[in-house]
Amino acid sequence: MGTERLAAALGRGIAGEVDASARRRAEYSSDASNYRVLPAAVVFPRGAEDVAHTLEFARGNGLSVTARGAGTSVAGNAIGPGIVLDFSRYMNGIGELDPERRVARVQPGVVLAELQRKAGVHGLRFGPDPSTQNRCTLGGMIGNNACGPHAVAWGRTSDNVRELRIIDGTAAERTLAADPSAIPGLPEFTRAGLAVIRTELGRFDRQASGYGLEHLLPERGAAVAKSFVGTEGTCGLLLEATVDLVPLPRATVLTVLGYPDIATAADDVAAVMACDPIAVEGIDARLVDIVRVHRGATSGVPELPRGSGWLFVESAGETPAEAYAVAERLCRTVGALDSRIVTDPGVAAALWRIRAEGAGLAGRTPAGHPAWPGWEDAAVPPEHLGAYLRDFATLTMDHGVDGLLYGHVGDGCIHVRLDLPIADAPRRFRNFIQDATELVVRYGGSLSGEHGDGRARSELLSVMYSQDALDVFAGYKALFDPDDVLNPGVLVAPRPIDADMRLVGVRPIDGAGGFAFPHDNGDIAAAVHRCVGVGKCRADTRATGGFMCPSYLATVDEKDSTRGRARVLQEVVRGALPWSSEAVAESLDLCLSCKACRSDCPAGVDIATYKSEALYRRYRRRPRPIDHYTLGWLPRWLGAAGRLPRMANALAEVGWLRRIALRAGGIDPRREVPRLADRSFRRLWRDQSGGQGGSVRAPEVMLWIDTFTDAFDPEIAQAAVRLMESLGYRVRIPGRRVCCGLTWISTGQLDGARARLRATLTELDEHVRGGGLVVGLEPSCTAVLRSDLPELLPDDPRAAATAAAVRTLAEFLAEQPDWRPPPRPGQSVVVQPHCHHHAVLGFDEDRQMLASMQINVTEITGCCGLAGNFGMQSGHYDISVAVAENGLLPALRNAADDSILIADGFSCRTQAVQLSGRRGLHLAQFLLGE
Repeated sequence: MGTERLAAALGRGIAGEVDASARRRAEYSSDASNYRVLPAAVVFPRGAEDVAHTLEFARGNGLSVTARGAGTSVAGNAIGPGIVLDFSRYMNGIGELDPERRVARVQPGVVLAELQRKAGVHGLRFGPDPSTQNRCTLGGMIGNNACGPHAVAWGRTSDNVRELRIIDGTAAERTLAADPSAIPGLPEFTRAGLAVIRTELGRFDRQASGYGLEHLLPERGAAVAKSFVGTEGTCGLLLEATVDLVPLPRATVLTVLGYPDIATAADDVAAVMACDPIAVEGIDARLVDIVRVHRGATSGVPELPRGSGWLFVESAGETPAEAYAVAERLCRTVGALDSRIVTDPGVAAALWRIRAEGAGLAGRTPAGHPAWPGWEDAAVPPEHLGAYLRDFATLTMDHGVDGLLYGHVGDGCIHVRLDLPIADAPRRFRNFIQDATELVVRYGGSLSGEHGDGRARSELLSVMYSQDALDVFAGYKALFDPDDVLNPGVLVAPRPIDADMRLVGVRPIDGAGGFAFPHDNGDIAAAVHRCVGVGKCRADTRATGGFMCPSYLATVDEKDSTRGRARVLQEVVRGALPWSSEAVAESLDLCLSCKACRSDCPAGVDIATYKSEALYRRYRRRPRPIDHYTLGWLPRWLGAAGRLPRMANALAEVGWLRRIALRAGGIDPRREVPRLADRSFRRLWRDQSGGQGGSVRAPEVMLWIDTFTDAFDPEIAQAAVRLMESLGYRVRIPGRRVCCGLTWISTGQLDGARARLRATLTELDEHVRGGGLVVGLEPSCTAVLRSDLPELLPDDPRAAATAAAVRTLAEFLAEQPDWRPPPRPGQSVVVQPHCHHHAVLGFDEDRQMLASMQINVTEITGCCGLAGNFGMQSGHYDISVAVAENGLLPALRNAADDSILIADGFSCRTQAVQLSGRRGLHLAQFLLGE
């Protein structure tokens, strides 16, 4: 049955959605692992009936079924060749939260952070807390038996599950708790396998590989629900779970212990555990170094005690004094080189974020090579961890691989990603994994400590377990899924570890004259494979200052996530889809080119650049959509309209004429046309004889006059000139009307963009060679000069020099030793950072400047939704407004009437005034009190 017919036939029987398009299948072809398996279709069920019907349909048509939550599984647990069930879209409700009984009843698609938020109101939480908690789902956690830093106090997911409602592989609905008879034949099976289960399973807490059948033992309560946890979707499809909640500690304190290295830190774990911590995490110095680089100098890592390996130990108490006393006792009893007790919650949170960021940032080795999962989370009994780590370091050296270590030292579980030779030397990859398996088994350990075996380790279970144990695993699965419909190839009858690998068969892609991709050796194939699927783009990070990914936050659809788009482009670079395919167009359509992923994605995925490159490759020397000419050539049209601005404005105010013109130009007719200034800044500058003052002996600064400031808001440039002249500078502007090419870049017209950038370099060259600075006012244009310029003209030596000379206004002012911003005590402001300001330029100088002015600042997190040409294009208006509703519009509605909106971006100010009537000021205007 073809995919379209399959989708139509299946869709007739469910209330949810079925999608078998090439784009959707690409989006769900991988999770956070090294593996790629194209599904036949993806189903978004709305309830138990949809799940049951999908399973029955699959059984009747010889298809497999794989369950998926957020798709953050690192072992290939959430991909399959048949039907993938995405529970996160609709089956994400919390049916009950009982603070008296300390339980919650949840659907499988509930994001852990949402459960924690609602439980936190009652002083409760779900115990396990993996680093992906702001996007991982409870169903995925149950599938993989997730843990997290606090497992030493509150256990793994299996320790916190009371009851599960599932549909097994025969399409029968069952309720699992502590009654083995819920599964026909399970009591007899357990009695027959008691010897194997008692001797080979449950030997230490982090023995996560294989099935957790030790929970079936009578001395462990014959807990069928707990035995189901960690089965990775191979035994049933979860419909609902009843889970335990634990009280939040009344007071906590973080102690950071410094050691010579991570292995020595692991040697001290017994002394640490003797002080009853509620979390113990190990961090390697090289990971800290990478976090420092990623965060930047001004918002980097707080001071750590002496050492090259650290333990982060969280202690709890009934009062802050009691928790502090526990931390002091810890420092006295351990063998650390140095220690630091952290009581400031903000500093503690910044330190804990090192661990949370580890999964993504560890995707690059210190040398900058891509690092992959594959040997992600092995665990050994904690007393052997130090020795194991030393042998593991020797093993990696012998195999010529490198990576970054971090993990749950208190449990004996260590995470690492390595520059494994997956694509170019698969035999070397297999040899390393085989040797690593034998090493961990020699220490009595487990191939997986929390992420499951999936496709990455299931084949290797025969090294860890006897044939009798493997037979017991197969027998357990057969009771639930006798026909092997559920997630085949995982745990039982496994696929080879080197089958279905995403990188195999991918070759470097020759440049087409577009971007240089300097961080990926000029190869767009390597660039799009930066996405390893950690899924941070699916997280709602608005409360923590994230901007990624605005379209996903508006639609909650995988296709609009950074990861979903990267997956489609990965199919393109492997030759499975052409650049001109409808799948690519659909995937990139709602990308706002905000560049937030460039900074917020731990792997440095830059979909805005990939989108420009994709448009360039698709349309080069071919006819383009009309809006590429209207919006993409906007500076050209503004130059013409600027000769008669009053006539242009008058025509734009004729409603019917405006609507006809906008429709004809591929622009949404609901948009207003921004009003041109009566006189552009350049005309004002010329009329004032080239400047407002400044001694000829004064230092010069070049003010970059972008098209938008020039044509629409010349008063901003005038304010900037006055501000810089007040500091003793003589202000210059480019003598010719030059352009950064932003609108050409955003529409993929990269040849046109290069032509404009070359003209810009010629115009700025003398000033830059003389050591002068170039100050930009429009963040998007300034970001082009800082970032896109050297990536589009990598062979022009002027490009790097000019990029290094570019400053934002706040950066320029921060470099003036004698300047201080004027205080405005009590003034309330709402600040909308432009996305490119956040992602490329950095907003720290602006933030610090405003903080020093003694004003009340509300900083908006997230994109305004207009995003240059995006919100103007036909078909994007509704999503543009939806994005604005995630940050900008609520902030303006909640702001006091006398508050001031500061928005440096022309798009941000335009969106604000068009959707809320609130006019914004540029930072230059605000500093001058205008």
